[in-house]
Amino acid sequence: MAVREILRMGNPLLLQQAAAVDDPTSAEIRQLIADMYETMEAANGAGLAAPQVGVPLRLVIFAVEANPRYPEAETVPSTVLINPEIEVLDETREAGWEGCLSIPGMRGLVERPNHIRYRGVDQDRNPIDREATGFHARVVQHECDHLDGILYPFRIRDPRNFGFEDELFKPAAEN
Repeated sequence: MAVREILRMGNPLLLQQAAAVDDPTSAEIRQLIADMYETMEAANGAGLAAPQVGVPLRLVIFAVEANPRYPEAETVPSTVLINPEIEVLDETREAGWEGCLSIPGMRGLVERPNHIRYRGVDQDRNPIDREATGFHARVVQHECDHLDGILYPFRIRDPRNFGFEDELFKPAAEN
């Protein structure tokens, strides 16, 4: 396993459409998944998409137990999701602050559907078919956006709700 470089916003590879994974069971995909988990953990991430480490394939991972970047987030099961599809089950949108390992130190307020179903396979070709709400749904949508070349700032409606974490969340007495 190895910690890979995380591409940052501005890198053209992050704006590309990712290709489908042909063989989820291949040794190369297994190595990529292991490296992605190590990279995500080293950066305290909630999720990571293969394009963020320079691999333009439709593969994401996510997991949240206790995460210092998201201290109040509910648990999200550790998941390898290959060739994902998302179905919105309820059009009700919820605003939430998002960050991204490709845009370090910044956050933005993004509205997303709060109730989704996601499908795909894992690295053993086992089917995944889950419903998700809340933070879990947000993480899945955020990571899958990367597969279509979409970064969360593209989804921010009001640019005043985008900035550096230490400025946005500074106690009022310090402003």
